[in-house]
Amino acid sequence: MYPLASNFLPKRKTLFVPAGVLLAVVVGWLTACNGLLVPGLLVATAAVVPFCIALFHLPRLGVVALVCYCFLFFILAHEIEGVPFGMAVDALLVLTWVAVAFNHQQFAWGNIKNELCLLGVAWFVVNLLELLNPAGASFAGWFLEFRSASLYWLLCVPLALLVFNTRKDLNLFLLLIIGLSVLGALNGLKQLYIGLSPGEQAYLNANVKTHLLWGQLRVFSFYSDAGQFGASQAHIALIALILALGPFKLWKRALLAAAAFILIVGMFISGTRGAMFALGSGGLVALLISKNIKVFVLGSVLAVAGFCVLKYTHIGSSNYNIYRMRTALDPSDPSLNVRFKNQERLATYLADHPFGGGVGVIGNSGIKYNSDKLLSTIPPDSYWVKVWAMYGIVGFIIWLGIMAYILGKCCGIVWNIQDRALRAKLIALTAGFAGSLFSSYGNEVINFMPSALVVYLSWAFVFRGPQLDFDLPLRP
Repeated sequence: MYPLASNFLPKRKTLFVPAGVLLAVVVGWLTACNGLLVPGLLVATAAVVPFCIALFHLPRLGVVALVCYCFLFFILAHEIEGVPFGMAVDALLVLTWVAVAFNHQQFAWGNIKNELCLLGVAWFVVNLLELLNPAGASFAGWFLEFRSASLYWLLCVPLALLVFNTRKDLNLFLLLIIGLSVLGALNGLKQLYIGLSPGEQAYLNANVKTHLLWGQLRVFSFYSDAGQFGASQAHIALIALILALGPFKLWKRALLAAAAFILIVGMFISGTRGAMFALGSGGLVALLISKNIKVFVLGSVLAVAGFCVLKYTHIGSSNYNIYRMRTALDPSDPSLNVRFKNQERLATYLADHPFGGGVGVIGNSGIKYNSDKLLSTIPPDSYWVKVWAMYGIVGFIIWLGIMAYILGKCCGIVWNIQDRALRAKLIALTAGFAGSLFSSYGNEVINFMPSALVVYLSWAFVFRGPQLDFDLPLRP
Protein backbone atom coordinates (compact mmCIF):
# COMPACT_ATOMS: atom_id res chain seq x y z
CA MET A 1 0.00 0.00 0.00
CA TYR A 2 2.66 2.52 0.98
CA PRO A 3 4.82 1.99 -2.13
CA LEU A 4 1.78 2.62 -4.29
CA ALA A 5 1.07 5.86 -2.48
CA SER A 6 4.66 7.03 -2.79
CA ASN A 7 4.61 6.31 -6.53
CA PHE A 8 1.36 8.27 -6.93
CA LEU A 9 2.47 11.46 -5.15
CA PRO A 10 5.35 12.36 -7.49
CA LYS A 11 3.07 11.92 -10.48
CA ARG A 12 0.53 14.18 -8.83
CA LYS A 13 3.15 16.84 -8.19
CA THR A 14 4.19 16.84 -11.83
CA LEU A 15 0.70 18.01 -12.76
CA PHE A 16 1.42 21.40 -11.15
CA VAL A 17 3.94 22.30 -13.86
CA PRO A 18 1.61 22.04 -16.90
CA ALA A 19 -1.24 23.51 -14.85
CA GLY A 20 0.94 26.51 -13.96
CA VAL A 21 2.00 26.95 -17.58
CA LEU A 22 -1.62 26.76 -18.71
CA LEU A 23 -2.66 29.33 -16.09
CA ALA A 24 0.13 31.68 -17.19
CA VAL A 25 -0.96 31.37 -20.83
CA VAL A 26 -4.59 32.09 -19.91
CA VAL A 27 -3.64 35.12 -17.81
CA GLY A 28 -1.37 36.39 -20.59
CA TRP A 29 -4.11 36.04 -23.17
CA LEU A 30 -6.68 37.78 -20.95
CA THR A 31 -4.18 40.57 -20.25
CA ALA A 32 -3.59 41.04 -23.98
CA CYS A 33 -7.35 41.29 -24.50
CA ASN A 34 -8.26 43.40 -21.46
CA GLY A 35 -5.11 45.23 -20.48
CA LEU A 36 -3.90 45.43 -16.88
CA LEU A 37 -7.34 44.72 -15.46
CA VAL A 38 -6.84 40.94 -15.23
CA PRO A 39 -3.45 40.90 -13.44
CA GLY A 40 -4.74 43.75 -11.31
CA LEU A 41 -7.69 41.64 -10.21
CA LEU A 42 -5.40 38.71 -9.45
CA VAL A 43 -3.16 40.89 -7.31
CA ALA A 44 -6.22 42.38 -5.61
CA THR A 45 -7.57 38.90 -4.88
CA ALA A 46 -4.24 37.84 -3.39
CA ALA A 47 -4.37 40.89 -1.11
CA VAL A 48 -8.08 40.80 -0.28
CA VAL A 49 -8.22 37.24 1.08
CA PRO A 50 -5.61 37.69 3.86
CA PHE A 51 -7.00 41.17 4.55
CA CYS A 52 -10.50 39.75 5.12
CA ILE A 53 -9.11 37.13 7.49
CA ALA A 54 -7.27 39.83 9.46
CA LEU A 55 -10.32 42.13 9.37
CA PHE A 56 -12.55 39.57 11.07
CA HIS A 57 -9.98 39.27 13.84
CA LEU A 58 -9.43 43.03 14.17
CA PRO A 59 -12.27 45.14 12.65
CA ARG A 60 -10.46 48.46 13.24
CA LEU A 61 -8.23 47.50 10.30
CA GLY A 62 -11.24 48.24 8.10
CA VAL A 63 -11.24 51.89 9.14
CA VAL A 64 -7.46 52.18 8.66
CA ALA A 65 -7.76 50.64 5.20
CA LEU A 66 -10.70 52.91 4.40
CA VAL A 67 -8.70 56.05 5.22
CA CYS A 68 -5.81 54.93 3.01
CA TYR A 69 -8.06 53.82 0.16
CA CYS A 70 -10.13 57.03 0.10
CA PHE A 71 -6.95 59.03 -0.39
CA LEU A 72 -5.37 56.75 -2.97
CA PHE A 73 -8.01 55.05 -5.10
CA PHE A 74 -8.00 57.79 -7.76
CA ILE A 75 -4.48 56.62 -8.66
CA LEU A 76 -6.17 53.49 -9.99
CA ALA A 77 -9.13 55.43 -11.39
CA HIS A 78 -6.85 57.69 -13.44
CA GLU A 79 -4.78 54.82 -14.82
CA ILE A 80 -7.49 52.18 -15.44
CA GLU A 81 -10.68 53.42 -17.07
CA GLY A 82 -14.08 51.81 -16.82
CA VAL A 83 -13.70 50.26 -13.37
CA PRO A 84 -15.94 51.68 -10.58
CA PHE A 85 -13.22 51.90 -7.95
CA GLY A 86 -15.46 54.14 -5.84
CA MET A 87 -17.77 51.19 -5.15
CA ALA A 88 -14.92 49.58 -3.20
CA VAL A 89 -15.56 52.25 -0.53
CA ASP A 90 -19.08 50.87 -0.08
CA ALA A 91 -17.80 47.28 -0.11
CA LEU A 92 -15.14 48.05 2.49
CA LEU A 93 -17.66 49.77 4.76
CA VAL A 94 -20.15 46.91 4.51
CA LEU A 95 -17.45 44.27 5.02
CA THR A 96 -16.17 46.08 8.11
CA TRP A 97 -19.68 46.26 9.53
CA VAL A 98 -20.06 42.51 8.94
CA ALA A 99 -16.81 41.98 10.85
CA VAL A 100 -18.15 44.19 13.66
CA ALA A 101 -21.38 42.17 13.80
CA PHE A 102 -19.36 38.95 13.86
CA ASN A 103 -17.44 40.27 16.89
CA HIS A 104 -20.32 42.28 18.37
CA GLN A 105 -19.64 41.22 21.96
CA GLN A 106 -16.28 43.05 21.90
CA PHE A 107 -17.69 46.54 21.42
CA ALA A 108 -19.39 49.13 23.63
CA TRP A 109 -22.57 49.75 21.65
CA GLY A 110 -23.52 52.55 24.00
CA ASN A 111 -20.91 54.70 22.19
CA ILE A 112 -23.31 55.22 19.28
CA LYS A 113 -26.15 56.49 21.46
CA ASN A 114 -25.60 60.18 20.81
CA GLU A 115 -27.04 62.99 18.74
CA LEU A 116 -24.32 62.66 16.10
CA CYS A 117 -25.66 59.26 15.06
CA LEU A 118 -29.28 60.38 15.45
CA LEU A 119 -28.67 63.31 13.12
CA GLY A 120 -27.10 60.92 10.62
CA VAL A 121 -30.23 58.76 10.73
CA ALA A 122 -32.45 61.86 10.36
CA TRP A 123 -30.56 63.03 7.27
CA PHE A 124 -30.69 59.47 5.90
CA VAL A 125 -34.49 59.54 6.24
CA VAL A 126 -34.65 62.90 4.44
CA ASN A 127 -32.74 61.33 1.56
CA LEU A 128 -35.13 58.37 1.46
CA LEU A 129 -38.13 60.71 1.41
CA GLU A 130 -36.60 62.50 -1.59
CA LEU A 131 -37.45 59.39 -3.62
CA LEU A 132 -41.05 60.65 -3.41
CA ASN A 133 -40.12 64.09 -4.73
CA PRO A 134 -42.69 64.95 -7.45
CA ALA A 135 -39.95 66.59 -9.56
CA GLY A 136 -39.22 63.09 -10.83
CA ALA A 137 -35.42 62.72 -10.67
CA SER A 138 -34.18 59.28 -11.73
CA PHE A 139 -33.49 56.51 -9.21
CA ALA A 140 -30.03 55.89 -10.70
CA GLY A 141 -29.06 59.52 -10.11
CA TRP A 142 -30.49 59.35 -6.59
CA PHE A 143 -28.48 56.24 -5.76
CA LEU A 144 -25.22 57.69 -7.10
CA GLU A 145 -25.60 60.93 -5.13
CA PHE A 146 -27.19 59.37 -2.06
CA ARG A 147 -24.04 57.40 -1.25
CA SER A 148 -21.91 60.51 -0.72
CA ALA A 149 -24.77 62.68 0.55
CA SER A 150 -25.94 60.40 3.34
CA LEU A 151 -24.93 56.72 3.27
CA TYR A 152 -21.24 57.20 4.05
CA TRP A 153 -22.11 59.45 7.00
CA LEU A 154 -24.57 56.86 8.32
CA LEU A 155 -22.00 54.05 8.08
CA CYS A 156 -18.73 55.82 8.95
CA VAL A 157 -19.59 57.72 12.12
CA PRO A 158 -20.99 54.88 14.26
CA LEU A 159 -18.31 52.54 12.90
CA ALA A 160 -15.58 54.88 14.14
CA LEU A 161 -17.32 55.34 17.49
CA LEU A 162 -17.30 51.58 17.95
CA VAL A 163 -13.92 50.39 16.66
CA PHE A 164 -11.67 53.42 16.05
CA ASN A 165 -12.08 55.52 19.16
CA THR A 166 -8.98 55.54 21.38
CA ARG A 167 -6.15 58.02 21.81
CA LYS A 168 -3.92 55.61 19.91
CA ASP A 169 -6.44 55.58 17.05
CA LEU A 170 -6.59 59.38 17.09
CA ASN A 171 -2.82 59.62 16.75
CA LEU A 172 -2.84 57.07 13.91
CA PHE A 173 -5.64 58.96 12.15
CA LEU A 174 -3.73 62.24 12.29
CA LEU A 175 -0.53 60.55 11.10
CA LEU A 176 -2.33 58.93 8.16
CA ILE A 177 -4.21 61.99 6.90
CA ILE A 178 -1.19 64.29 7.19
CA GLY A 179 1.23 61.77 5.69
CA LEU A 180 -1.04 60.86 2.78
CA SER A 181 -1.77 64.53 2.11
CA VAL A 182 1.95 65.36 2.01
CA LEU A 183 2.36 62.48 -0.43
CA GLY A 184 -0.41 64.05 -2.52
CA ALA A 185 1.36 67.42 -2.48
CA LEU A 186 4.64 65.84 -3.58
CA ASN A 187 2.86 64.02 -6.39
CA GLY A 188 1.30 67.34 -7.38
CA LEU A 189 4.73 68.96 -7.56
CA LYS A 190 5.84 66.04 -9.71
CA GLN A 191 2.92 66.71 -12.07
CA LEU A 192 3.82 70.38 -12.29
CA TYR A 193 7.59 70.17 -12.70
CA ILE A 194 8.30 66.68 -14.09
CA GLY A 195 5.16 65.65 -15.94
CA LEU A 196 2.04 63.51 -15.93
CA SER A 197 1.66 59.75 -16.06
CA PRO A 198 -0.28 58.30 -19.04
CA GLY A 199 -3.45 58.03 -16.97
CA GLU A 200 -3.07 61.56 -15.60
CA GLN A 201 -2.51 62.89 -19.11
CA ALA A 202 -5.67 61.12 -20.31
CA TYR A 203 -7.60 62.72 -17.44
CA LEU A 204 -6.21 66.16 -18.32
CA ASN A 205 -7.11 65.68 -21.99
CA ALA A 206 -10.71 64.98 -20.95
CA ASN A 207 -10.84 67.99 -18.61
CA VAL A 208 -8.82 70.64 -20.42
CA LYS A 209 -11.41 73.40 -19.88
CA THR A 210 -11.24 73.15 -16.09
CA HIS A 211 -7.65 72.00 -15.50
CA LEU A 212 -5.61 73.90 -18.11
CA LEU A 213 -6.25 77.64 -17.80
CA TRP A 214 -4.26 80.07 -19.94
CA GLY A 215 -1.72 77.32 -20.50
CA GLN A 216 -1.26 76.76 -16.76
CA LEU A 217 -1.93 73.34 -15.24
CA ARG A 218 -4.29 73.19 -12.29
CA VAL A 219 -2.62 70.36 -10.40
CA PHE A 220 -4.94 67.54 -9.25
CA SER A 221 -2.41 64.95 -7.95
CA PHE A 222 -4.15 61.65 -7.09
CA TYR A 223 -7.47 63.29 -6.20
CA SER A 224 -10.75 63.43 -8.11
CA ASP A 225 -9.98 66.93 -9.48
CA ALA A 226 -8.04 70.09 -8.75
CA GLY A 227 -10.87 71.52 -6.64
CA GLN A 228 -10.86 68.58 -4.24
CA PHE A 229 -7.07 68.48 -4.19
CA GLY A 230 -6.73 72.15 -3.24
CA ALA A 231 -9.49 72.10 -0.65
CA SER A 232 -8.19 68.90 0.95
CA GLN A 233 -4.66 70.31 1.05
CA ALA A 234 -5.94 73.44 2.81
CA HIS A 235 -8.02 71.33 5.22
CA ILE A 236 -5.10 69.14 6.30
CA ALA A 237 -2.62 72.06 6.23
CA LEU A 238 -4.79 73.80 8.81
CA ILE A 239 -4.78 70.67 10.99
CA ALA A 240 -0.99 70.33 10.72
CA LEU A 241 -0.44 74.04 11.42
CA ILE A 242 -2.59 73.99 14.58
CA LEU A 243 -0.80 70.88 15.82
CA ALA A 244 2.56 72.54 15.12
CA LEU A 245 1.58 75.19 17.66
CA GLY A 246 0.48 72.58 20.22
CA PRO A 247 2.17 71.29 23.40
CA PHE A 248 4.27 68.64 21.69
CA LYS A 249 7.96 67.82 21.43
CA LEU A 250 10.01 70.23 19.36
CA TRP A 251 10.92 67.71 16.64
CA LYS A 252 7.26 66.78 16.16
CA ARG A 253 6.27 70.44 15.90
CA ALA A 254 9.04 71.03 13.35
CA LEU A 255 7.82 68.11 11.21
CA LEU A 256 4.22 69.34 11.47
CA ALA A 257 5.26 72.88 10.46
CA ALA A 258 7.15 71.47 7.46
CA ALA A 259 4.11 69.39 6.50
CA ALA A 260 1.86 72.45 6.77
CA PHE A 261 4.18 74.41 4.48
CA ILE A 262 4.24 71.64 1.86
CA LEU A 263 0.46 71.35 1.99
CA ILE A 264 -0.04 75.09 1.56
CA VAL A 265 2.19 74.89 -1.52
CA GLY A 266 -0.06 72.05 -2.71
CA MET A 267 -3.09 74.25 -2.17
CA PHE A 268 -1.60 77.05 -4.27
CA ILE A 269 -0.56 74.88 -7.22
CA SER A 270 -4.09 73.45 -7.40
CA GLY A 271 -5.41 76.86 -8.43
CA THR A 272 -8.44 76.27 -6.18
CA ARG A 273 -9.35 79.72 -4.98
CA GLY A 274 -12.01 78.61 -2.52
CA ALA A 275 -9.38 76.64 -0.59
CA MET A 276 -8.20 79.89 1.00
CA PHE A 277 -11.52 80.14 2.80
CA ALA A 278 -10.87 76.75 4.40
CA LEU A 279 -7.72 78.20 5.96
CA GLY A 280 -9.37 81.49 6.91
CA SER A 281 -12.65 80.24 8.36
CA GLY A 282 -11.11 77.19 10.01
CA GLY A 283 -8.32 79.28 11.46
CA LEU A 284 -10.85 81.71 12.91
CA VAL A 285 -12.74 78.88 14.61
CA ALA A 286 -9.48 77.55 16.03
CA LEU A 287 -8.61 80.96 17.44
CA LEU A 288 -12.04 81.37 19.01
CA ILE A 289 -11.93 78.05 20.89
CA SER A 290 -8.23 78.22 21.82
CA LYS A 291 -8.87 80.10 25.11
CA ASN A 292 -5.62 81.94 24.43
CA ILE A 293 -6.15 85.68 24.07
CA LYS A 294 -2.58 86.35 22.91
CA VAL A 295 -2.79 83.69 20.21
CA PHE A 296 -6.22 84.95 19.19
CA VAL A 297 -5.00 88.54 18.80
CA LEU A 298 -1.78 87.54 17.00
CA GLY A 299 -3.61 85.13 14.70
CA SER A 300 -6.26 87.72 13.89
CA VAL A 301 -3.63 90.31 13.05
CA LEU A 302 -1.80 87.88 10.77
CA ALA A 303 -5.06 86.85 9.08
CA VAL A 304 -6.07 90.48 8.44
CA ALA A 305 -2.58 91.26 7.16
CA GLY A 306 -2.70 88.31 4.76
CA PHE A 307 -6.13 89.38 3.53
CA CYS A 308 -4.97 92.95 2.95
CA VAL A 309 -1.88 91.79 1.02
CA LEU A 310 -4.04 89.72 -1.33
CA LYS A 311 -6.86 92.23 -1.59
CA TYR A 312 -5.10 95.60 -1.80
CA THR A 313 -1.63 94.90 -3.20
CA HIS A 314 -0.09 93.20 -6.22
CA ILE A 315 2.69 91.47 -4.30
CA GLY A 316 3.48 88.13 -5.89
CA SER A 317 1.12 88.59 -8.84
CA SER A 318 3.92 87.60 -11.22
CA ASN A 319 3.38 84.08 -9.88
CA TYR A 320 0.33 82.59 -11.62
CA ASN A 321 -0.84 80.62 -8.57
CA ILE A 322 -0.76 83.68 -6.29
CA TYR A 323 -2.47 85.76 -8.98
CA ARG A 324 -5.26 83.19 -9.30
CA MET A 325 -5.80 83.10 -5.53
CA ARG A 326 -5.99 86.90 -5.53
CA THR A 327 -8.87 86.82 -8.04
CA ALA A 328 -11.01 85.06 -5.40
CA LEU A 329 -11.24 88.43 -3.61
CA ASP A 330 -12.20 90.37 -6.75
CA PRO A 331 -15.99 90.98 -6.89
CA SER A 332 -15.73 91.72 -10.63
CA ASP A 333 -14.15 88.36 -11.44
CA PRO A 334 -15.99 86.87 -14.47
CA SER A 335 -16.08 83.38 -12.95
CA LEU A 336 -17.73 84.71 -9.80
CA ASN A 337 -20.37 86.59 -11.80
CA VAL A 338 -21.19 83.46 -13.81
CA ARG A 339 -21.84 81.67 -10.52
CA PHE A 340 -24.19 84.43 -9.41
CA LYS A 341 -26.12 84.20 -12.67
CA ASN A 342 -26.44 80.42 -12.27
CA GLN A 343 -27.77 80.93 -8.76
CA GLU A 344 -30.37 83.38 -10.11
CA ARG A 345 -31.57 80.70 -12.55
CA LEU A 346 -31.79 78.20 -9.73
CA ALA A 347 -33.71 80.65 -7.55
CA THR A 348 -36.32 81.08 -10.27
CA TYR A 349 -36.87 77.33 -10.56
CA LEU A 350 -36.73 76.58 -6.82
CA ALA A 351 -39.25 79.28 -5.97
CA ASP A 352 -41.93 76.76 -6.99
CA HIS A 353 -40.07 73.68 -5.67
CA PRO A 354 -39.60 73.99 -1.89
CA PHE A 355 -38.33 70.39 -1.73
CA GLY A 356 -35.92 70.83 -4.64
CA GLY A 357 -35.51 68.90 -7.85
CA GLY A 358 -34.51 65.63 -6.22
CA VAL A 359 -31.29 63.98 -5.08
CA GLY A 360 -28.90 63.49 -8.01
CA VAL A 361 -30.63 65.99 -10.32
CA ILE A 362 -27.67 68.37 -10.55
CA GLY A 363 -23.93 68.00 -10.99
CA ASN A 364 -22.25 64.90 -12.45
CA SER A 365 -25.10 62.57 -11.52
CA GLY A 366 -27.56 65.02 -13.05
CA ILE A 367 -25.66 65.20 -16.33
CA LYS A 368 -25.42 61.41 -16.52
CA TYR A 369 -28.88 60.33 -15.33
CA ASN A 370 -31.15 63.39 -15.43
CA SER A 371 -30.15 65.14 -18.64
CA ASP A 372 -33.82 65.85 -19.39
CA LYS A 373 -34.13 68.06 -16.29
CA LEU A 374 -33.45 71.80 -16.25
CA LEU A 375 -31.29 71.60 -13.12
CA SER A 376 -28.87 69.20 -14.80
CA THR A 377 -27.88 71.99 -17.21
CA ILE A 378 -26.86 74.39 -14.42
CA PRO A 379 -23.43 73.86 -12.79
CA PRO A 380 -23.82 73.98 -8.99
CA ASP A 381 -20.21 75.21 -8.44
CA SER A 382 -20.82 74.80 -4.71
CA TYR A 383 -22.01 72.08 -2.36
CA TRP A 384 -24.25 74.55 -0.54
CA VAL A 385 -25.91 75.42 -3.84
CA LYS A 386 -26.11 71.72 -4.75
CA VAL A 387 -27.94 70.92 -1.50
CA TRP A 388 -30.31 73.83 -2.14
CA ALA A 389 -31.02 72.57 -5.68
CA MET A 390 -31.55 68.93 -4.68
CA TYR A 391 -33.50 69.35 -1.43
CA GLY A 392 -35.03 72.80 -1.89
CA ILE A 393 -35.09 75.51 0.73
CA VAL A 394 -36.67 73.11 3.24
CA GLY A 395 -33.93 70.53 2.90
CA PHE A 396 -31.21 73.18 2.78
CA ILE A 397 -32.35 74.65 6.10
CA ILE A 398 -32.38 71.16 7.65
CA TRP A 399 -28.90 70.37 6.33
CA LEU A 400 -27.40 73.72 7.34
CA GLY A 401 -29.04 73.45 10.76
CA ILE A 402 -27.49 70.00 11.26
CA MET A 403 -24.06 71.25 10.21
CA ALA A 404 -24.33 74.29 12.49
CA TYR A 405 -25.39 72.13 15.43
CA ILE A 406 -22.51 69.68 14.95
CA LEU A 407 -20.00 72.53 14.64
CA GLY A 408 -21.36 74.24 17.75
CA LYS A 409 -21.37 70.98 19.70
CA CYS A 410 -17.78 70.25 18.65
CA CYS A 411 -16.70 73.71 19.79
CA GLY A 412 -18.44 73.19 23.14
CA ILE A 413 -16.81 69.80 23.66
CA VAL A 414 -13.34 71.12 22.83
CA TRP A 415 -13.82 74.12 25.10
CA ASN A 416 -14.18 71.82 28.12
CA ILE A 417 -11.33 69.37 27.37
CA GLN A 418 -8.68 69.55 30.11
CA ASP A 419 -5.79 67.57 28.63
CA ARG A 420 -3.74 70.09 26.63
CA ALA A 421 -2.40 67.66 24.03
CA LEU A 422 -5.82 66.12 23.40
CA ARG A 423 -7.36 69.56 23.27
CA ALA A 424 -4.91 70.71 20.58
CA LYS A 425 -5.76 67.66 18.45
CA LEU A 426 -9.51 68.15 18.79
CA ILE A 427 -9.19 71.89 18.06
CA ALA A 428 -7.37 70.94 14.85
CA LEU A 429 -10.10 68.49 13.81
CA THR A 430 -12.91 70.93 14.66
CA ALA A 431 -11.22 73.76 12.76
CA GLY A 432 -10.61 71.42 9.82
CA PHE A 433 -14.31 70.54 9.71
CA ALA A 434 -15.26 74.22 9.86
CA GLY A 435 -12.87 75.06 7.05
CA SER A 436 -14.16 72.21 4.89
CA LEU A 437 -17.77 73.24 5.56
CA PHE A 438 -17.29 76.91 4.68
CA SER A 439 -15.09 76.25 1.67
CA SER A 440 -17.89 74.04 0.36
CA TYR A 441 -19.76 77.25 -0.37
CA GLY A 442 -17.30 77.80 -3.22
CA ASN A 443 -16.67 74.20 -4.30
CA GLU A 444 -17.99 70.69 -3.80
CA VAL A 445 -15.66 69.67 -1.00
CA ILE A 446 -17.33 68.13 2.00
CA ASN A 447 -19.17 65.51 -0.08
CA PHE A 448 -16.12 64.13 -1.96
CA MET A 449 -13.43 61.73 -0.80
CA PRO A 450 -11.15 62.05 1.03
CA SER A 451 -12.53 65.23 2.64
CA ALA A 452 -15.86 63.58 3.51
CA LEU A 453 -14.22 60.71 5.36
CA VAL A 454 -11.83 63.02 7.22
CA VAL A 455 -14.80 65.13 8.37
CA TYR A 456 -16.86 62.11 9.50
CA LEU A 457 -14.02 60.60 11.50
CA SER A 458 -13.19 64.05 12.93
CA TRP A 459 -16.76 64.30 14.23
CA ALA A 460 -16.46 60.88 15.85
CA PHE A 461 -13.21 61.72 17.66
CA VAL A 462 -14.43 65.10 18.89
CA PHE A 463 -17.67 63.59 20.23
CA ARG A 464 -15.53 60.95 21.97
CA GLY A 465 -13.43 63.77 23.44
CA PRO A 466 -14.94 63.83 26.96
CA GLN A 467 -14.29 60.09 27.36
CA LEU A 468 -10.79 60.36 25.90
CA ASP A 469 -10.11 63.15 28.38
CA PHE A 470 -10.50 60.62 31.20
CA ASP A 471 -8.38 57.93 29.53
CA LEU A 472 -4.74 57.47 30.39
CA PRO A 473 -2.95 59.98 28.13
CA LEU A 474 -0.26 58.90 25.72
CA ARG A 475 2.95 60.89 25.41
CA PRO A 476 2.29 63.81 22.99
